[in-house]
Amino acid sequence: MSGHSKWSKIKRQKENQDAKKGKLFSKLAKEITIAAKTGGSGDINSNARLRLVVTKAREANMPMDNIKKAIARGTGELPGVNYEDIIYEGYGPGGIAIVVEAVTDNKNRITSEVRNIFSKHNGRLAERGAVAWNFKRRGVIIIKKSDKEEEILDVAINSGASDFEVDEDEIIIKTEFEDFEKVKKGLQDFKFEIKEADVNLVPDNYTEIDIGTAEKNMRLIEALEELDDINKVTTNMDIPEQILQKANL
Repeated sequence: MSGHSKWSKIKRQKENQDAKKGKLFSKLAKEITIAAKTGGSGDINSNARLRLVVTKAREANMPMDNIKKAIARGTGELPGVNYEDIIYEGYGPGGIAIVVEAVTDNKNRITSEVRNIFSKHNGRLAERGAVAWNFKRRGVIIIKKSDKEEEILDVAINSGASDFEVDEDEIIIKTEFEDFEKVKKGLQDFKFEIKEADVNLVPDNYTEIDIGTAEKNMRLIEALEELDDINKVTTNMDIPEQILQKANL
C-alpha cells in the first residue's frame, strides 16, 4: 500500500487547494445531489452513499443549508440540474492505469475535455473495463501516528479492517466497502485522531516508475482535477519519494 499512502498525502493537499479556491463545496454539492438521486432516498439512514458524502461535507464545514438543498435537488423536491455519474478509464505516460470519476450535466462536453487532456499529456482513454479490473472500492482511514499504535491496530482489526500500513507519521487502515462505517465508528469510539476517512477506488497492484514518468503523470492528473466536473482521479503509480519532497509532504 505504499503507493496509496503517498498518493493520499498529495490528494489531501489538492483538496486543501480546492477548499481555498471555493471548488470543494461545489463538488460536494454535486456528489450529494446524485447520491440522493441514485440512492433512491434523501434519508442518510437508509442511503449509505448519501450518508458517506454528507459526513464528508460536514467534516469540510459545508453549511447545512447547502447540504439540505443539494439533497432536495437530488430527490426532486427542488428544481435543479440533472447530473449523472461517468467513469473514464485510461493510461498515462509509461502505461500507468488511471480511473477518472466525474459527476456532470453534460456528458459530451466532459468526455471531450477528458479525451483532450489525456491526448495533450501523452496518455489515452481506454475501453470500459481495460484498467478498472485492478481497482476495487474500499474504505481508507488515516490516523495520526501515536504511542497507541498497537491499540489502534487492535481496534481496527477487531472492528473488521482488512489491511493496514504504518509509515513515519500515519497509520493507514484499509477496509472492505461494507465494513468501512463499522471500522470508522470503532476507531472514533476510542477517540483516536482520524485525519481522513473515505471510500475510494484502490488498486490491487501498484506500478513503480521513475521520477520523470511520475511527473508527467502528475501533470496529467492535475489537469484532469482542474475540470469542475471531475470528482476523483485514481492511479496505480507508486510515487517516487522525490515527488513528495518537491511537494513538501
